Amino acid sequence: MVRCKSLAASCCLLFVMFLFGAVHPSALAQSSTQSPAPQSDDTQVVAPPAHPQDRAELTATAWKLLQDALADDKHPDTKTQALAALSTLGSNPRAGQMITGAFTDKDVDVRTAAALAVGQTKNRRLAPALRALLDDKEPQVAFAAATTLWKLGDHSGQDLLSAVVDGDRPGNAGMVHGSMLAANRKLHEPAELAKLGALEGAQVLLGPFGFGISAYEYMKHNGGGNSPRVIAIENLSQLKTPAVRSEMLGAVTDKDPAVRVAAAKALSSYHDTGVNQALALLFQDTKKPVQLSGAAAYLISAGAVAAPVRLPPAD
Repeated sequence: MVRCKSLAASCCLLFVMFLFGAVHPSALAQSSTQSPAPQSDDTQVVAPPAHPQDRAELTATAWKLLQDALADDKHPDTKTQALAALSTLGSNPRAGQMITGAFTDKDVDVRTAAALAVGQTKNRRLAPALRALLDDKEPQVAFAAATTLWKLGDHSGQDLLSAVVDGDRPGNAGMVHGSMLAANRKLHEPAELAKLGALEGAQVLLGPFGFGISAYEYMKHNGGGNSPRVIAIENLSQLKTPAVRSEMLGAVTDKDPAVRVAAAKALSSYHDTGVNQALALLFQDTKKPVQLSGAAAYLISAGAVAAPVRLPPAD
């Protein structure tokens, strides 16, 4: 009798839950079946997102990744990685504002990376703001600003470049930028000149990982942006063919993070849904440089940012 009452109570409870939508009808039918067999250990189960993200949501996420990285005061390398990614966005005003905002960062490598990032954008509108770094107390920052301005057609840093040419000769009293007079001796120290040489081509600061000058030894011993696979991707990316697109989609999941970064940059010039989805997956990558490069590449690929002007391949 007691068992019957308990069964009746359970049935009533299920009926009430069904009325209020707490139990789907299919759940009642499944209650008497066996539980599904567990997944095998070698099967990776990835939970789907609660709802598919649309272009607007992914665009907002990409910008937030870049903004948060640039605000990470505890990790200067993360900031330089963000600047490396932002430098690929060409003359986009928002990216330009974020780059110039780093001109006043307390970290010397971040300020240097910001100066070099301006050159990578090829955005001449940023030249007036960049001139302020010619007075930076750190020679490597001022030198990066001068060389970047020169590449943009602005010769404001000519006196500073002349000071570097002068070498061990006495400093020119007619130099416009007074801070460089105080830094003249440091400017000509062998170790300081080695750092300035490391800036050439922006490979140290704005390679695939966006490392700062402090990581120069790491880059020298580990190849960095000069690895053969990365160079091969950069060359192949100049060909816009279905075969190259397929190759880049495969490389974007490579185990080498430097390869994933290079592939993401290459895919930014494709504007189809498949590429957009592949780049959006990089937002969850465990390596911060891959995340940030993927975010910047997505913004270009999805059309949220105008595609930067690219130089034609060499003959």
